[in-house]
Amino acid sequence: MSKKKSKSNQSNTIALNKKARHEYHLQDKIEAGVELQGWEVKGIRAGKVNLTDSFVYIQNGQAYLQGCKISPLNQASSHVICDPDRPKRLLLHRREIDRLMGARERQGYSIVATAMYWKQCWVKVEIYLAKGKDAHDKRDATKDRDWARQKERMMKHKA
Repeated sequence: MSKKKSKSNQSNTIALNKKARHEYHLQDKIEAGVELQGWEVKGIRAGKVNLTDSFVYIQNGQAYLQGCKISPLNQASSHVICDPDRPKRLLLHRREIDRLMGARERQGYSIVATAMYWKQCWVKVEIYLAKGKDAHDKRDATKDRDWARQKERMMKHKA
């Protein structure tokens, strides 16, 4: 007998930070694991995650995710004191942490979280080294996006 793996049509994405792509020029992508407590995993499975305004800071040689809000489930957290805004430790290699620290201190980069997703049974966070956009850069990006949308509409009507 052979075992069949059932593929679900569900996406592995838990939460996205769409605001980060608008606010920053994203440079280098790094995938990091997250150290979570049990009530946080249950909240993530229920989809109660908000990554907006989340960022990474480095303290005492460890990277932490700040601003990621995970709301607790009422059923799961009756005996535990839950702090939804608790900084979560990121699991990175030493050389990755050193590279992030160097880019942030010497070159003026920010470190932002853009996505949280499942990779097999682990929760991963996609973080980027990012430079802030100026107001005119944001306007240019908006104009380009609108123009591309208009071109698509014109091509659709001609066909």
